[in-house]
Amino acid sequence: MRYLVGLFWAFVFFTLFAFALNNQQLATVRWFFGFEWRAPMVFVVLTAFAAGCAFGVAAMVPSWWHHRREARRHAPAPTTTTATAAPTSLLPSEFGPEHPPREGL
Repeated sequence: MRYLVGLFWAFVFFTLFAFALNNQQLATVRWFFGFEWRAPMVFVVLTAFAAGCAFGVAAMVPSWWHHRREARRHAPAPTTTTATAAPTSLLPSEFGPEHPPREGL
């Protein structure tokens, strides 16, 4: 599985690398008041992608905070109980039927 993940990320890297090599011509982005930005096309596209990601995350932050506050408000209050000693080791015979021991990793 690790090799498949590595191959996937290698594919993504080489695809983006080929995209960068194929888009080396200069692009001009014209802003207001006559301001221009000239950069290779790949930088313009990647900058627009990064700005879109940053804008999306910034737009979601208030919603995340709201849901977090709601979850804390509805969470049960912690109770104080006496701590019990945990077993120092679990032998295979101590596993229940719902948690059989793992073998052959």
